[in-house]
Amino acid sequence: MNEAVVAKRYAEALFQLAKEKGSIAEVQEQLTVVKEVLNENAQFVEVIQTPSISQDRKLQAIDETFKSAHPFVLNLLKVLTERQRLNIATEVVDAYANLYNEENGVAVVTVQSVRELSEDEQASLKEIFKNQLSKQEVIIKNEIDPSILGGIKAKVGNTIYDGSVSDKLNRLRNQIVSATK
Repeated sequence: MNEAVVAKRYAEALFQLAKEKGSIAEVQEQLTVVKEVLNENAQFVEVIQTPSISQDRKLQAIDETFKSAHPFVLNLLKVLTERQRLNIATEVVDAYANLYNEENGVAVVTVQSVRELSEDEQASLKEIFKNQLSKQEVIIKNEIDPSILGGIKAKVGNTIYDGSVSDKLNRLRNQIVSATK
C-alpha cells in the first residue's frame, strides 16, 4: 500500500482521538517538534528500524527520546515502531497538519517567486487567497525559484495558480507552434 495513504490513515486516527479528547492543538504542536527531531536525527530512525535490535529496546529508546511528549504522540511513535513504519512518521505529521488546518480554516499556500516577497506582497496575497479559498487564515510559504523568470506560481493542496513569466512564454510558444501546423 502507498506510504502516503498509510500515513494519512494514521493521521486520521490520531486526529479523531485528539478531537474526542479536546487536544488537537496540543498534539499538533508536539508533532511539529517530533518532525523536527526526526528530520535532524535521521540515524535515529535507521537505528530504530534495525532488525537486530529487540523490540523492547526500540520502544525503550522511543520512551526515553520522547518522554515529555503527549501520550497520544508517544503512542503513535510506539505503534509506528512496532509495525516497522517509523520511516513514515514525518508523512503522518504532515497529514495531521493538513487535517488540523482544515479543521481550523487555515490554508497553506506555497508561493514561488524569483525573489523573496515583501511583507506587503505577502499580506496582499494572504487577503486574495483568504477570499478565493474562503479560509479564516492563510499561511504563505515563499520559495525562491529563478526558473519562473518573473511573476509568481502558487500551490494550494493539489491546485496550482501559475502566473509566472515562464508559463506565459510556454503558452505563447505552444500557440505559435499549433498555429503553424
